[in-house]
Amino acid sequence: MASEHASGEGKQKQSLMDKAKEFVADKIAHIPKPEATLDGVTFKGLSRECITLHSTVNVSNPYDHRLPICEVTYTLRCAGKEVASGTMPDPGWIAASGTTSLEIPAKVPYDFLVSLVRDVGRDWDLDYELQVGLTVDLPIVGNFTIPLSTSGEFKLPTLKDLF
Repeated sequence: MASEHASGEGKQKQSLMDKAKEFVADKIAHIPKPEATLDGVTFKGLSRECITLHSTVNVSNPYDHRLPICEVTYTLRCAGKEVASGTMPDPGWIAASGTTSLEIPAKVPYDFLVSLVRDVGRDWDLDYELQVGLTVDLPIVGNFTIPLSTSGEFKLPTLKDLF
């Protein structure tokens, strides 16, 4: 009889704990969170070692105080191959009740571009996919990562574009 009583209490405690977890999860799901959009990849510049591509993340903040951005991670793939990846630690803050733009630079070495020549074709277009993870520190919730991705094609510069 004592064991039946103990197991009955365990079920009540478990169901109470489950209800508490559901309540907290429901409340957190309805907390306003920052939203972000990701622009396409464009050519920014070139050096002796590489070309620099970039994209912009626009992050809107629903709160009346600024939020710290913990990190931004990115991976750029062209023709199915990873050509650039990295992490931008502590890139700054999201403005209070506003939108903040972050530039994501990606440096692609020339030797890697040569291996992608088959995808370029006559029109100098290169297919790409950019995946970004934007990690923000939200009050009460903690670190929250916003996954973003975009794909498309960009034109590589020609000699005519450079001079």
